[in-house]
Amino acid sequence: MPPTINAVRSLWLSTGGGLPQECLQKLTLSEDPDTAVNSSFKIASAAQTTIGLAALSAAHFHELQTGTRQTITVNARHAVLEFRSEAYYTLDNQLPGSIWDSIAGLYKTKDDSFVRIHTNFPHHRHGILNILKLPDSAETTREQVQDALLRWNAVDFEDAAAQAGMCAFALRSFEQWNQHPQAIALRDTPPVTVMKIGDAPKRKKVKFKPIYPLEGIRVLDLSRVLAGPIAGRALAAYGAEVLLVTSPNLPALPNIDVDTSRGKRTTQLDLTQERDRADLQRLTRDADVFLQAYRPGSLNKKGFGVKELVGMKRKHEHGIICASLCAWGWDGPWKDRRGFDSLVQTATGFNLAEAEAYSEFQGKTFNRTHSQPRVFPMQALDHAAAYLLAYGVNVALCKTITDGGSYEVRVSLAAVGQWLKSLGCIPPTTAYGIARPLPMVTYPPVQEVKDLSSEWVERNDPTHGRKMTALTHAGILSETPAREREAPMGLNSDSAWWTTLV
Repeated sequence: MPPTINAVRSLWLSTGGGLPQECLQKLTLSEDPDTAVNSSFKIASAAQTTIGLAALSAAHFHELQTGTRQTITVNARHAVLEFRSEAYYTLDNQLPGSIWDSIAGLYKTKDDSFVRIHTNFPHHRHGILNILKLPDSAETTREQVQDALLRWNAVDFEDAAAQAGMCAFALRSFEQWNQHPQAIALRDTPPVTVMKIGDAPKRKKVKFKPIYPLEGIRVLDLSRVLAGPIAGRALAAYGAEVLLVTSPNLPALPNIDVDTSRGKRTTQLDLTQERDRADLQRLTRDADVFLQAYRPGSLNKKGFGVKELVGMKRKHEHGIICASLCAWGWDGPWKDRRGFDSLVQTATGFNLAEAEAYSEFQGKTFNRTHSQPRVFPMQALDHAAAYLLAYGVNVALCKTITDGGSYEVRVSLAAVGQWLKSLGCIPPTTAYGIARPLPMVTYPPVQEVKDLSSEWVERNDPTHGRKMTALTHAGILSETPAREREAPMGLNSDSAWWTTLV
């Protein structure tokens, strides 16, 4: 059995908790994943596995509702490209531009190590520069940041950033990470968990025949950046009504938001205001899924913890699915720390291991002090986490039909990284000598990207509004193709109401 099918089977059987094993026969994984992208880690296998699981579980929910049986195909190269979707879309024939702040990235430190800083949000940039005693201005250069960080040891700066609530992490090897208390806390944690958290009646089958697998499902999406919003985007592609709720007090990331909000409706609520909290409570009472990517426990203070969400549902109706994403997991000393994909890659050993593999391919001796760390070709942990979160939601939806109840789905970037590492490595001669690099980001797009892209229109003004092209979903369902046609193209395009009648 191919390794990728083994990975799918393992997660399906461990997480499905009663989902039929014969469903796996409906999934076809095409193309050799080991040559689909130039990394020594099995990123393409992870892409095929996670997208395949999300699509397969959506199709199974549709079958439970309607009896419709269908097959799913996931091509490894298409899946890998979708793992970098935020780079390949266009808006009115323009590329989105870089998602990175000018000073974000890796820097040498005094102890001959490295530290990675994440400054894409303005308040995170300000906080990091404040620690470094540098002005927060457009004129501040990477050279100034580098000079300042050469006065710090890597772990000391990591600790100082954590105390200030900022985002910076020291470079570690796999061996160093394995000895870290947070790694020990994560040990044996699966990449996605589905737990029953309350009793509720079984979900009644819909009274109409859905065109899409999740048609009639209402999803509240309270997430930012990549993993959470991409999970919501996948659920929207399978037909759910997804309402993205963001705060008007937080900065937007338009180059990312336009891509990750495709297929959703968007609104803004200020949860520091009583009226807006009441609106979110009203929306939650009629929601099927509450998806959020706040740090563990953060929403409890606002009255939207898991127990409160379960209590908001009407007693005579089906339960709710609470889907939660975080960076470092729900236990351990780092559970309350902020984190992003690039930071998790650096802190948990991937950047050093990738650099070591590339040095081997080049026939060079790897030297940790002088060799440059090497990043993944995309934010693979974010994207894998996104589709695992969507998969977990679909598993829980299936359980609401067969068993009833409310469920919590948990995914962390660090646990996803742990799972990716467990898939094994690709020989450097294959990873860098045979495997294909990702296409260049250009306009007009290269033919490969063009062939896999579709057109989207601005939902509130489909005739005269903005137009975009974006990569299609790599999970190809034989009977219910992904819903891909309209995008909000803004974070406050809609009122805070559900439109779906169920």
